[in-house]
Amino acid sequence: MKKGSVLLNNATINQGRYRVMDFVLSCCSTADLTKKHFEDRNISYLCFHYLLDGKEYTDDLGLTMDIMDFYKAMKDGAMTKTSQPNADEYEHYFEKFLKEGKDVLHLALSSGISGAVNSAFIARDTLKEKYPERKLYVVDSLAASSGYGLLMDELADMREMGKNIDELYEFAEKNKRRVNHWFFTSDLTYLVRGGRVSKVSGFFGNMLNICPLLNVNIDGRLIPREKIRTKKKVIQRTVEMMKEHAEGGTEYGGKCYISQSACYEDALQVAQLIEQTFPKLKGKVEIDNIGTTIGSHTGPGTVALFFWGDERGE
Repeated sequence: MKKGSVLLNNATINQGRYRVMDFVLSCCSTADLTKKHFEDRNISYLCFHYLLDGKEYTDDLGLTMDIMDFYKAMKDGAMTKTSQPNADEYEHYFEKFLKEGKDVLHLALSSGISGAVNSAFIARDTLKEKYPERKLYVVDSLAASSGYGLLMDELADMREMGKNIDELYEFAEKNKRRVNHWFFTSDLTYLVRGGRVSKVSGFFGNMLNICPLLNVNIDGRLIPREKIRTKKKVIQRTVEMMKEHAEGGTEYGGKCYISQSACYEDALQVAQLIEQTFPKLKGKVEIDNIGTTIGSHTGPGTVALFFWGDERGE
């Protein structure tokens, strides 16, 4: 249990459920949770888009294309390109809630990765003039994939405790940099394609079995941190980073999420090691897929670890 958390009695829980409908908690499909997870937590989401060999698809959590088929296509050489929702899409999406008399708190994918938050800001400003009596908050999450999802889940917990939209907005702005993101990949091909690794480094890195360890920094950007040889060592190093940065160290009592791109066994090894190292975790480690938007850039072979901890640095 996190610091400052309380046991909820039935009255508090019922009050929280009643207040769930007072406002809409919203994000983008790039939070990389399952459709069922979003539905169970009553979190709305707006879908990104992507191109696979020139054909446009919606990043709809595997509804129109199975995620394993997507990664197989990438392995077979298919080219991908992503497209964020534009301001008109955000405006249409937000307005349907405002028309119903509901306020909205929307967290956008990190501005260090995507410009989507700027489109959301434009839509917000337009709609504020049209619906001055409603609250429409937009937050740059500075988070991605299931780290973004971990932040959304915390807000859903707070809403069920009876916290109002203003309290959630203030918490998100104050604590978003405490969501730690640590990634590694066993295939440098896609980092080379995205310009994060040079072609020469990528060639020799793949030959030498180099698995780079990366994290998301204070500005929400993905930064390479260490070059580690062999997958076994990078898995151990990833868990060491959690020991170093998690709230309470090995006494960490919060949730822990992992997302992975067509490398479930690697993710499972990380999860098992974490559950051995952090016996006070809140539930089991949750493993989800890296969705088609984020996965278009990471490619298959990426494992990402997310937990609550100290504020990220540069």
